[in-house]
Amino acid sequence: MKYVIVIPDGAADEPQATLGGATPLEAAHTPNLDRLASMGVVGKANHTPRNLPAGSDVANLSLLGYDPNLNYSGRAPIEAAAQRIPLTSRDWVVRCNLVTIHGQVMQDFTAGHVSTEEATELLAFAQQQLPEDSPLQFFPGVSYRNLLVYRPADGEAAPFSRDTRATPPHDLSDRPVTEDFPRGPGSGMLTDLMSDSVAWFAEHPVNQRRVAAGKPPVTCVWLWGLGKKPTLKSFFDSFGLRGAMITAVDLLRGLAELIGWDNLRVPGATGYLDTDYAAKGRAAVEALQRFDLVCVHIEAPDEAAHQGNVAAKIAAIEAIDREIVGPLLTELSRGDKWRMLVTPDHPTPCRTKTHSHGDVPFVIAGSGITPDSAQRYGETVAAASSLAFPQGQLLMPWFIGGGR
Repeated sequence: MKYVIVIPDGAADEPQATLGGATPLEAAHTPNLDRLASMGVVGKANHTPRNLPAGSDVANLSLLGYDPNLNYSGRAPIEAAAQRIPLTSRDWVVRCNLVTIHGQVMQDFTAGHVSTEEATELLAFAQQQLPEDSPLQFFPGVSYRNLLVYRPADGEAAPFSRDTRATPPHDLSDRPVTEDFPRGPGSGMLTDLMSDSVAWFAEHPVNQRRVAAGKPPVTCVWLWGLGKKPTLKSFFDSFGLRGAMITAVDLLRGLAELIGWDNLRVPGATGYLDTDYAAKGRAAVEALQRFDLVCVHIEAPDEAAHQGNVAAKIAAIEAIDREIVGPLLTELSRGDKWRMLVTPDHPTPCRTKTHSHGDVPFVIAGSGITPDSAQRYGETVAAASSLAFPQGQLLMPWFIGGGR
């Protein structure tokens, strides 16, 4: 049996007046997803419990079959796993975005998608401004997505706790930030560092070059998503399958690392709207020869929604259908035993430009799946379905078990 999971991140949305009341997913031309729907079942699942943040960290834990109420310990430590940053049980990891803030308004939570090279140079400079014996260490990631690790000295305790709170910057697009700085235990250290970075970056050569090129400057770091090292049961121990992840995002790479999957790097996969969808599709088809389960995560719909760009979100969904779902369905159909799941992790409405709690539509087809009456894949069909998983982590065992 071969298994495929496709995650169009943040693809679920609200009806749009400009689309005649359809959602972007419903307005998109998706013949392969609709074919899957006609071959299988469409339902709904909630991967974002109300008591936890409606983020991709919580949602993808649930989607992959792990109860976030038992396993979630923060976003940043999951991303640290992707970089294989060594952590002790006493260390804390903080997500470090490079952002553009003007007039106390979050103008761009990606700082114009600052390059990885620029981010690395800025964070190296920031590290130089800290004392040599500082417990803080910056780790460059990809573009604006970076990390900060706090390592307590021997006999010392970290100042943070589970009550330390910080707002994701993508929740603040085009909004004032004055009420959303970190709060709770240890928050003073974080806010001081954020404030200090304003002066560090103001005249830095990276920003001078960016401004001269007409690009937004990196005005400061934004710290959030902190937590401690998680321990997850391996996917093989849970389901008996060897898995592989295809993604350009450290969060999903980190989850794969933590559950014992291989991470497959694909040239041209960017984690943005310009990602090479076809390359991801080809890599997934090839990976089916070596793994029991292949998971393809695509960030593009979520990025489009964060911009409030309905047309770009539709284009991303159509590219996923054409370049990833289509080739995978063709390859799987050549075999006798296969099963495929396509589902977003959480809704990201273009209206709000941020993640939200609530159901997402899924479609499952393949061996052992008795088709229902669905002929199309989308939110409206899913909402009418009696197949529902209010505890989203239960969808994975249902999928692996063939509807049992």
